Amino acid sequence: MNLKTSSSWIKPIAKLGLAAKGIVYCLIGLLAIMSAFHLGGQTSEKTNKEGVFQFILEQPAGKLILAVITLGLFCYAVWRFLQTFLDTERKGSNAKGFAKRFSYFFSGLTYLALAFFSLKFVLNGRKGGGGGSSQKDTVSDILNQPFGQWLLGIVALIIAGIGVYQIWYGNSEKYRKHVDLQELDHDAARSLMRAGKIGYISRGIVWLIIAFLFLKATLNNKASEAGDTASAFGFVEQSSFGTYLLAALGLGLICYGVMNFVRAVFEKIKF
Repeated sequence: MNLKTSSSWIKPIAKLGLAAKGIVYCLIGLLAIMSAFHLGGQTSEKTNKEGVFQFILEQPAGKLILAVITLGLFCYAVWRFLQTFLDTERKGSNAKGFAKRFSYFFSGLTYLALAFFSLKFVLNGRKGGGGGSSQKDTVSDILNQPFGQWLLGIVALIIAGIGVYQIWYGNSEKYRKHVDLQELDHDAARSLMRAGKIGYISRGIVWLIIAFLFLKATLNNKASEAGDTASAFGFVEQSSFGTYLLAALGLGLICYGVMNFVRAVFEKIKF
């Protein structure tokens, strides 16, 4: 395949995918803030992927909006797979390049699963069903395997590694190399980059909290103690100054969503 001639469809796929991802994270952040201050009857239990998609469906033209977001999530997964198998980022096949391309592949799988989950909401017009319980069932299955606690402990460490990497990536501002903001005013560009830094660090913190919950489930051999984003937000909310910490974390995730919008417009998409 001649990637140069494919840029006409690779770029729109990447941009739509990044925009969809931005919407999802902005909504997660918004629901977290609403949960922190108990606005609109929102609770932390409704701040996972199921809660986000249900929230969208409840809006005017919600099913149409969610269908477009679902398409965007599929596009994001496709873009990640293109980066993996066509090596559009030119990472190469050495150990470092393979590790980076594998991270693209893992990201693609994650958002492909999210896209299918979202599609259930579009087709059913109601809850796609059982996001939190299905995760706990999976954790329970792992714990019931030989050396199950060790396996779940490894999963917790992987999740923690992702969180640490996100925090490092944000704090080091490595994301700057992916966007070209020369067309923007200097102050506007600086503000957007600052939002990116806050966003990546906030996302990393959420990953670390989820890793901690998985580690608790491992040590106590209890699947119910593992959790997703909603569980992480609930954990934060129950801590000292939880309302304000949860609101701050929600604002951080909105910043991460905004950074994805910035990438959708200014990303240096390679092909």
